[in-house]
Amino acid sequence: MPVHPEDQPSQATTGRTQLDVALWLARHGYPVHPLTPGAKTPAANCPACPRVEHPPHDCPCHSQGGWCHGFHAATTDLDTIRHWWQSQPGFGVGVSCGPARLVVIDLDAHTTDLPSRERLLPGIPIPPAVDLTGLHSGFDTLALLAAYRSRPNPSEDTTTLRVRTPSGGMHIWYRAPRNGPPLRSSSGSSSKTALAWQVDIRATNGYIVAPGTRTTAGTYKALPGARQPAPLPLWLTAELTRTGHSLATTLPTTPAVPSPRSRRPRPTGDGQRVLASLLEEVRACEVSPSGMAFTEKLNRAAFTAGGLAQAGHLAEAECRDLLLQAATHARPHQARRNALIIETGLRAGSARPIHPKERT
Repeated sequence: MPVHPEDQPSQATTGRTQLDVALWLARHGYPVHPLTPGAKTPAANCPACPRVEHPPHDCPCHSQGGWCHGFHAATTDLDTIRHWWQSQPGFGVGVSCGPARLVVIDLDAHTTDLPSRERLLPGIPIPPAVDLTGLHSGFDTLALLAAYRSRPNPSEDTTTLRVRTPSGGMHIWYRAPRNGPPLRSSSGSSSKTALAWQVDIRATNGYIVAPGTRTTAGTYKALPGARQPAPLPLWLTAELTRTGHSLATTLPTTPAVPSPRSRRPRPTGDGQRVLASLLEEVRACEVSPSGMAFTEKLNRAAFTAGGLAQAGHLAEAECRDLLLQAATHARPHQARRNALIIETGLRAGSARPIHPKERT
């Protein structure tokens, strides 16, 4: 896509006014909304808005060019944006992550006591033999997670936009998977949904402070490297799915175990025929409680399903249902892990369309 001189990425972080930042972001498809001058919180509603109870997305102020309800008012309409920032030049700039298809990893560097080991990387046990000396921030726990998965540290990823915050933290901007399910926001201090301690996730139903925004604490500054978000790495997509961030994945606490006599859905047609043979391999793992390369077979089936769906031979929802049924039949007591393998495989497969003739 050609970039006009007035839209050069550097202006998103070095523009003389915060209106420059807002306009650049909007031109690139990122809905923006005003932040309170000098702060990182959304600008207050108009005085009349709180007097009438209504859902934020139904606020009548939006149709009148108001900025009520924070990120719910975010827009890419240039005239509205000019009106907002010309009326209040001191507004900061917030970006609504959900509509922008953004997933931002927010690393905190707060001074606080270290939690118990099971809270550092939810779902990943850290043995007592691991020395945690020096671990005190989200930078450390994200680096620990990356090392555990043998992946590059996202805080050092110069291929994507990274923003230093006034408090010493960092925002790492990524684009959400194009064909993947939406991801939820979370707090790194949550005991329910968290990627890592002191690592917040800004995604659906969340917003992020744009680079170039100035607050009383300082300015959000883009770091050297890319000036636009890169695609979310597959391994991070898998970690977010594993930790319950996927809004499209239902992880039952007590999965139903299909009866051996129950009717198994049998795909028909060329695309369904290809998938059916792979599903049978997954189901066959039921005869052994371990081994039989279950993970490899389920991942292969999910990858193939993703490719068939991307090529238009199957519906993705149908593929997901069939995969979940086959996986639950073979491994009924690991619903969360099954869902992770399936979502990761579907997403990876969607990058390579598959036609049945390729599998004959």
